[in-house]
Amino acid sequence: MKKVAVILSVVFVAMIVMVGMVPGIASAGPIKLTYANFPPAPTFPCVQMERWKKEVERRTNGKVLVQTFPGGTLLGAKNMMDGIIAGQADIGCLCMAYQPGRFVITNATSLPLGIPNALVGSLVLWDLYKRYKPAAFSKVKVLTMFTTAPSNIMSKIPIRTLEDIKGVNLRASGGAAQILKAWGANPVGMPMPSTPEALEKGVVKGLFSSLDVMKDFKFAEMCKYVTMTNSVIYPFAVVMNKGKWNSLPDDVKQIFEDLGTQQAAWTGVYNDTHVRKSMDWSTKTQGVKVIELSEAEKAKWDKLLDPIRNKWISSAEAKGIPGQAIVRDIKAFTRMYEGK
Repeated sequence: MKKVAVILSVVFVAMIVMVGMVPGIASAGPIKLTYANFPPAPTFPCVQMERWKKEVERRTNGKVLVQTFPGGTLLGAKNMMDGIIAGQADIGCLCMAYQPGRFVITNATSLPLGIPNALVGSLVLWDLYKRYKPAAFSKVKVLTMFTTAPSNIMSKIPIRTLEDIKGVNLRASGGAAQILKAWGANPVGMPMPSTPEALEKGVVKGLFSSLDVMKDFKFAEMCKYVTMTNSVIYPFAVVMNKGKWNSLPDDVKQIFEDLGTQQAAWTGVYNDTHVRKSMDWSTKTQGVKVIELSEAEKAKWDKLLDPIRNKWISSAEAKGIPGQAIVRDIKAFTRMYEGK
């Protein structure tokens, strides 16, 4: 009877371990994370999100599983940051240009400073964040940052001169709105997902953004003209709830850290390639006309942007932010990543 009792006890303990009832002995399940994004799934912020998810799951050998929520299904564009801080999602992607007063330092990359493409812009932005560590991000863990390609004008009407753009309603956000105003247009602020309806209703005649949206949002079906200005970029950030970050094991944290610069560069390359494909599709299948400003006309447009940079520097300095140094760093980082 004693032998039977011992055998039964061993079997019972083994069963407990198998079903995970003994703390510290049971094997833990995968770490599950939610990742919110605001634009539709085919757009580049969501494409990079899906790439990051796959890369994390591959590098952790399934130890981390990421559930993605594109299209504002979990958090919208304007409440993304606060939603992540509150824990409504573990990770979120936000466009900092939607809140220019909140993200002053990183939004400096959206000044007209001659950043030539998304790859350079993304690496410049990431370096700028790492150098200054803005207080605006103190309540979250920043996983990576990246930018759009340079902005151009997509419109229902041809815009070839400053006279053509005067008084035209065009969608823009953050610093880009100031640029349109300097050129004489009437900037209308709204999130990108709201723009197709605004175009259909005639609320705006076009928009000022990177050209990937010509295909991603099918703007080429309504905007038959693209005026090349190659001006500012829009900065994005991917942030994580601080408590959730602190709960991760060290090996997972290291994988996330390793992906920071890599993801910024990957997204920049993807954006630049996607813009070329988007415009190829727009011109060949949608009959979109591309308008190149003459050298003399472009010089007029650029000259009007000088006061924007100067005003931003003065405003930043008045708030105790080293505006002059930030602009100098952005230019230096840009030259470095251009190979100059």
